Amino acid sequence: MVDRDKLAAKTASIRDAVARVREVLPADVEQFETDRTIREVVVLNLFVAIQDAVDLATHWTADEGWPLPETYRQAFFQLAERGVLDRAVASAMADAAAFRNLVAHRYGDLDWVEVHRIAAGELGALEAFCQALAEATTGR
Repeated sequence: MVDRDKLAAKTASIRDAVARVREVLPADVEQFETDRTIREVVVLNLFVAIQDAVDLATHWTADEGWPLPETYRQAFFQLAERGVLDRAVASAMADAAAFRNLVAHRYGDLDWVEVHRIAAGELGALEAFCQALAEATTGR
């Protein structure tokens, strides 16, 4: 079973990063596009939250002794196949992993309108991921 201290630390980090995005993200996409500081805060915190989720997904897989996934996307789907996540959350987190890869490898090519859309509409998947892992750990 996953290390509870690691789960607590990573989920706290995810929740903190999500809160920080919500705190600074303007409703207006044009303001987002023109404010470099806000863009950087949002992208950094999305990256941190998603990376922590990836770390938890792969840690969970390893601790359970399941076959290691070949990609980050597969790690989330494996959690769904094993009943830890529901399929919709796994799919949203798989998409988040793809966004994480884009940030990590092609930062200069980010579409700011798309980043704003993700930040404005997809934070709930990160929260649902944390909640699902917490419930799976406590057996609720």
